Amino acid sequence: MSRAPRVLVSGIVLGQPMGGVRRHNAELLPRLARLLDESGGSLAILEGRTPIDFELPPTVVRIASNVPARPPILRSLPESRELRRVLDGARERGTPYDIVHTAHFPAPHGLKTPLTVTVHDLRHLDSTHASMPRRIVANPLIAAALKGAARIFTVSATVASEIQERFAIPAERTIVVGNGVDHLAPLTRSVGFDAPLVCVGHVEPRKNIELVLRALAADATLPRLVIHGAAKGGEGERLLALAKSLGVEARVRFAGPFDDVDLPEIYARAACVVLPSIVEGFGIVALEAQRARVPVCVARAGALLEVAGADTPSFAPGDALECARAVHAALSSSAAVLERAALRADTFTWDACARRWFDGLGTFESWRTSS
Repeated sequence: MSRAPRVLVSGIVLGQPMGGVRRHNAELLPRLARLLDESGGSLAILEGRTPIDFELPPTVVRIASNVPARPPILRSLPESRELRRVLDGARERGTPYDIVHTAHFPAPHGLKTPLTVTVHDLRHLDSTHASMPRRIVANPLIAAALKGAARIFTVSATVASEIQERFAIPAERTIVVGNGVDHLAPLTRSVGFDAPLVCVGHVEPRKNIELVLRALAADATLPRLVIHGAAKGGEGERLLALAKSLGVEARVRFAGPFDDVDLPEIYARAACVVLPSIVEGFGIVALEAQRARVPVCVARAGALLEVAGADTPSFAPGDALECARAVHAALSSSAAVLERAALRADTFTWDACARRWFDGLGTFESWRTSS
């Protein structure tokens, strides 16, 4: 009887603060571990210098290492070396791993074990976000990893299509897993007359918050803006200076980092959630807001419309006036429209995502015959 595979995950970066990749793994790895265990497989995780702090089932083998999460240039070689050490030890014990999985680049190399990869986005190849030197370095690294991967998991059909077109990857080698939204327990909305527009997520250039500031400057009737998230690099200071130069500083508040437990209240008090990102592989904030029955508008970029739904008010990521119009359209959403969006969001569950990942991995027999 075929068993599920023994999977070794490179979790070197998973000890970092909460973000999309960490959320994806924190929700899916425990569920995948249970599915593998129930079917005769197993899950082990190679941790980095900063250990994983989210909960994992006791069946998961956690393997310590001193590999740093960042910068990638210092992570790459020791990560591959540590993975080879773990793989060799498992072979010597007679319990070899069937698959190594990673969700970050550069991907490990020289493993002599089939590799699967999860791709959350291709931000390092995007000309509107990444510098030319970074794209020159990233392109061959990502191309080599994807072409050498036995299977490629993506978080959206948009990312899968981009991979297939950019790297000539056959469609059958890509599997969309996505994200769930049932981690969020919404509160009853409590919206006052001064309820703000809200942006949620890391404050970094690809999130394109600048556009919302320019929309505020172009339309004095828009509500004030509250930005929830930790600033990366000097982006917070840059946006604050821009708000001052545009004359909208009094209508903008940088709320700073937040914890997951804060999200229900953030959404409950929001007049509208705006996602102006230039690059977005999924856009879980859109689903969270919809589940909380909050009006949403999104940029027509990345996977945002795929995730939020084609009828969601939207705007070009470089058009401040269209952004302002989309905000007004979202604010005018009826209760029935918000309810339909919430019901659609509720169909995105972490259990279903874990099952798609498990099914995509297949059986030990499928890996033995393909290797």
